[in-house]
Parts: sequence; C-alpha cells; structure tokens
Amino acid sequence: MTVTPAQKTAIDEVIGALTSATSRRAKRRLADMFLELVDKGSWPEYYEVISHPRCINGVKANLAQNKYKDPLDAYEDLNLVFLNALYYNEPGSQISKDAATLKSILENEWKQRSALPAPPVSAPLSSAQKVHAKKEQQERVAASPAPSKSQPASQTQKSSSIASASSPMNVDPTPQGSSQPIEATGAKSPERPSTPDVDVDIGGTPEPEVTARDSARDGESDEIVRQLEKSLPRWEGFADVGWAEGLDVDRMVDIVVTLSKYRDESGNRLAVSLEAIPEETNIPDLSFNFPLSLRLVESRTRMHYYETSKAFDKEMSQLFLKARRWYELGSEPYGNVLVLQRLYHALTSPNPPHPPYTSATKFAALPAGPGTAKPLHASEGDTGVTTFRVSLKDRQIVEEVQYKGWTVRVADWLHLSNPDDPSRPIIGQVFKCYISQEGQRKGQPGVSVCWYYRPEQTFHPASRKFWEKEVFKTSHFADHPVEDIIEKVACQFTARHLRGRPRPPFWYPGWPLYVCDSRYNDRDRVFVKIKNWNSCIPEEVRKKEEFMPIFPFERPVVPRSHPSPFLSSHKIKAPGGIIDAPEKPEGEKAENATATRKRPQRKAAAKAEAERVGSSKTAPAGNPPPPPSSNAPYGYPAQGYTPYAQHIPPHEDRSIYAAAGGASALNNATVEELPPETARYFDRDPETNEVLWFAAPPVDIVHTRPPQYSLKYLAFLARKRKKAQEDGEGEAGGEDEHPAPKRRMPLTVTEQLEAVMKEHGLDEVPVS
Repeated sequence: MTVTPAQKTAIDEVIGALTSATSRRAKRRLADMFLELVDKGSWPEYYEVISHPRCINGVKANLAQNKYKDPLDAYEDLNLVFLNALYYNEPGSQISKDAATLKSILENEWKQRSALPAPPVSAPLSSAQKVHAKKEQQERVAASPAPSKSQPASQTQKSSSIASASSPMNVDPTPQGSSQPIEATGAKSPERPSTPDVDVDIGGTPEPEVTARDSARDGESDEIVRQLEKSLPRWEGFADVGWAEGLDVDRMVDIVVTLSKYRDESGNRLAVSLEAIPEETNIPDLSFNFPLSLRLVESRTRMHYYETSKAFDKEMSQLFLKARRWYELGSEPYGNVLVLQRLYHALTSPNPPHPPYTSATKFAALPAGPGTAKPLHASEGDTGVTTFRVSLKDRQIVEEVQYKGWTVRVADWLHLSNPDDPSRPIIGQVFKCYISQEGQRKGQPGVSVCWYYRPEQTFHPASRKFWEKEVFKTSHFADHPVEDIIEKVACQFTARHLRGRPRPPFWYPGWPLYVCDSRYNDRDRVFVKIKNWNSCIPEEVRKKEEFMPIFPFERPVVPRSHPSPFLSSHKIKAPGGIIDAPEKPEGEKAENATATRKRPQRKAAAKAEAERVGSSKTAPAGNPPPPPSSNAPYGYPAQGYTPYAQHIPPHEDRSIYAAAGGASALNNATVEELPPETARYFDRDPETNEVLWFAAPPVDIVHTRPPQYSLKYLAFLARKRKKAQEDGEGEAGGEDEHPAPKRRMPLTVTEQLEAVMKEHGLDEVPVS
C-alpha cells in the first residue's frame, strides 16, 4: 500500500493545521517547540529515555521524499512527536500542555479527512510509554523467584498465586549463606552481595509526582514503612578491607589516650560523649551486639588484647558507629563523636599529626563546608574550596577506594567531615575515585563528590516546607581524602522515595537515608525542581538499570513535612537563613535547546543593601550601627545577613521595576528577566549589563545645529576684522585709491520679490 497523491495532500493539510495552531491570545505558535529534534549535545539524557525521537519537520521531509509506504506510518511519527514530549516532561508543564493540545488537534484533523484511514486507538509500540512499560514488566518477571523443581505443580501454582497477592514484606528476606562473612582477597574488593528475590522496582527514568507536599502522614503509612524495613536484609558489618597497618601496642595505647584527653578550643573534653554511652549494645539494626565502650577498648589495648592493627582499628570503628547511632544527628554530642572520629582517622593515617592536636577545621581536610565554601573561580582574597566540575588533573582514576571497612564506588553517597559544623556532616555523592599524584598526597586515595545541602544550609522564605530529611543537589564539587569519610548513606529521588526503600547493597536499615526533590542555586538562592534524576547522577550509572532499585511499598507513602528549621523553638547555628523575598515557583527549564530557566533579579537585594549602607552613613556619631552578629563558634553570618549582597553607594534606582511604582504598586506581580535569546537583540548598559529600556518612544523634534567653528577660531576672525577696520581708517585716502569692494550679501526672497514688482510697476498698484 502506497501513499496516494490525495492522501499526501491530506497529510500536508494536517501538518499545516498543527504548525498554524496558536495559543488562545494568538501570541505564539504551539508547534514551534516540536519542529526540530532536541539538541543531542545539550540534552544527552533525552536520547537515553526516548528511543524513537521524532519532529514535525522530519515528518514533512520524509513525506516530501516519499519515504512513507502507508499513511498510518506518517500518523505514527506525528503521534510520537507528542507522546515523547508527554513522557519526558513533567505533567502540568507548558510543553506538556502544548503536546496534549497538538495531539488532540492531530486526531481531530486526521479523522476529518476521508482520504486518510482511521487512526489507531492505542499508542504505537515504539513509544516511550510502551517501551519502558514492557521493560519494567520483564524486569519484574526476572526478579520473581523461580519455583522449586521438586515442588508439585498444584502446590507451585497455589504458592505463586499467593505470592502475587501478598506484599514483599511477607517474603523471607534472609538468603542462603547470608550468615557467613564475606572474605576479601587481594586489593580488589568482593562483588556487591546479591539480595533476596522479591518484587523489585527498577528506576532510571523521569517519574511524575505522586502526591503534594502538604499531604498528611498517617499511622498506617508508618506501619507500612516499619514492616517493609523490618523484612529487609541487615547489614553484615564492616568488610575486611582498608584497615590500618603497622600499629604496635604502644601506638594503640597512645591513640586511645589521645582521644580520651583531647579538648577543643573551648577547653571541653569531647570524650565525655563517648563515655556516656552504655557499654551494653542493644541498638536496633546494628551489625553487632557485644559490649563495647571507650574504657573497654583502652583496657584491652593495655592488656595487649589486640593481636593485629586490623582488630584494633575495626573495634574503634565499631565504637564510633555505635556512638553515631546512639546520638541524634545535629546534636552537640553527635558532633563531638564525629570530631573524635576524624581525629582518629588522622592519627591512623600515613602522615599523622603531631601534638599539640589543634585544628581550626575540626581536623577536616577542607577549610570550609556547605553554605560557607566559595568556588575556586569566584573567591576574592580567600582560597576557593569547590569547583563546578570534576577535575582530572594530577590523579589516577580508579574504580573504587577502600577505607575502614568501606568500599566506595562511583555513585555512592557518603557522610563527610564538615569543618564548619561537625554535627551536620557533608552529604555528597561520589563522581570519581582517584589516587592522588600531587605533592605530599601522592599515592593516597580520595573521592570527588557533589555536595548536597541541608535545609538549614539554604536561604529560603519562612513559608517553605521541607520533607523529612530532605536535601538539595548543588553544583559544588569538592575533593576529599578518604580520611574525611565518616560512613556510607543513601539518597533517593522523591518519586522513588514515596514508593519504596533502596535495595541492598545501596542501603540497609539503620543507615541514614535522605530524599532529594530539587536543586539549590546558592548564588541566586532559588530552588529548581528536578524532573529527570538521570541528569543528577554520574554518567557511569545513568544507563545501568540496576542502579538503586527499590523494594516497593503496598502503596505510596508520603514523608512528613516540616517548616523551616529556623522557625523551631531551638535556635540553630547554620549558614542558611530566612529571606523576605517571596519564593519563586519551582520549575525546570524547558526541554529544548533555546529555552532557559528564568532567574530572579538581584537589583532588589542590591537596593536594600544600598539603603542599609546609606542609613548607616547618616546615623548619629554617638550611636554607631551594630556589626552583623555571628553564630559562634562556627562564625556563620546571622540569619538576616546577606553575604553575597554588593556593597554599593546609594544611587537612583532607574529600573523598570522602580519606575512602575515598586512592590506596593505592582500588587505582588511576578518580576521575571527577559530570556537571553530575546535580550541579545537589545542594547545593554555597559556598567550593569542590563537591557536598556525607555518609558516612551523617542520624540521627533528639530535639534539645534551644532556650531561649525570653535570659539577660538571665531575670536580670531573677529580680531582680524577689527584690525582691518582700524588699518583702513588710519590710512590717507586718494582719488586714485579705491577701497576694496565690499562683499554683497545675497538678497532674501522677500527682497527679490519686491525688486521684481518694482521693475514691472506693480509696487504702486493699490490693494483693494
């Protein structure tokens, strides 16, 4: 079956109807976003999700070249254009709304033309909806347990039907041989252990929101989470990799005594937090249950109880693990434990510090943490800490690093030492593991991580609410030595966190688990909702479907939401704060190469800072303004202080925002910047780089002609004429001497008209 000329004409008419469709006010064409394919260089993850990309111009070209053998093939390609957009983009976004509108127009226009066959009702098999649904179904079947060969057929059928009706929490999660420890041989770590065969949800594609942020958490949801986590495999403890070597008995005793006697800058003995923990171990989800305390470890070292460095190092790591699970994250005792753990890591490192043991960074390797660290290229005076991309200079990239029983690979999440606030460790995802080839660190392992900010490390409006244990991805990358590693943690995208818990070995019950829903731009202080989780993780695992699968709940479970941590009754010390500016609505930039995310204007903040500086200059001499307060001992700026605001002298605000009357006259109107593709056609202010605007079109008036000669030249001509006159009057005149004829000025039009009338005798004609 070939496409007839009549059908080809009808398809052209359908395409014309699509390309001419406009919005309600006829301000833009809906099909402009779908004319060309998505730029592969700017959006590589799009082609990882969409297996059959299509565009309207591509369909037109194929139709013109007679590549379609069936009219329904052209319909399928046009339908794929809008199905791909509906699958990839977030429901409710503008591009999704346009795609849904154009898809409806396609169906209606196609049915109205009798020359075209009836369109199919279901989506094509090549659509992303069908492709990913089939793939997930195959993975679920592959993950289901196979029946035993010795089991009768009737019993197998009955048990399989029961298993399909029951939830994953009813399946025995203990695999055979799980009680045996995993032995490591050589420098390479063992493969990640397998987990029981239960219903597993494989991720990797964008997923819609399941529920609103203000949904309530009920008691039944708590029970669903508790039952699922209760059925999951337990962590077997530290592996036999990465332990300290070469520690003799005297060195072990010296390390324990140093930790016991260490005092911080304020003179507080931090070991009190370790000594307050009971010796008995009855903490749930801990990998051991034998008695353990700092006093017990000290007595064992003096009695030469530990035969190897590994035995001592492992028991000390278990002591710190017990202390971390005993205290609440963010509390002062929890921070004391992490400072002692970081000091212990330094004492057992290849280059241990020497007494006296003091450190302004709490022994962390970096000078600043989230909220206070500056990027390398943006630092002024101070040394930058973070970068906006992973550096490969002076390092050997490796698949994994091993430290204190942990095997760290790319895409693992970690707790890392925070130099600003030890009680809130840095949350980072590993993007590279490396062996340093630089200076004193040559030959020592490290990790390059992307930082995730906590709510108290961001600036946000007081009205914003946060999920329980919510964090925010940033563009800050930092290099940490392995001594900064505290423990492994996990972080889930919101859509998957509502549906289940990560499958081991990515997470075990008892490990810290975070949820991420948005990116945070600390420069503009805005939150941008993440639409595609693949764009946030290392590219090494983007195409791996086995990355962080989940054990699903019976139904979606909404995490609890909390107000801003700065509104709690307990005052916290953190680098973030409350801002008065209204929060911009969250949104992701459109899925094409030309649209960009709109950023909030910073002129309002600069104006407020200028007014503050101006008022301080005019304050009386007897009452100087107080300096900005800081949160000792960490030196964070006060919550209302703006560290990034420019200190500029007060000047007239000539922005269009001020000309319109300011916030009081605009009645909470939204202020947005022009998109770059529009602003580039207009002139910009050379100082502020802002688009020049005018309140009215320029007035067309006659301008005064500028002078042709300078004042100096005109003065010279005046002096010359005056001198010529004086010389002419002083000389004696004779009959034979004739003065130079004067230059006659040309007659005006009126004088010429009078002369003509006089010549013809018309000047005496009376006017009646």
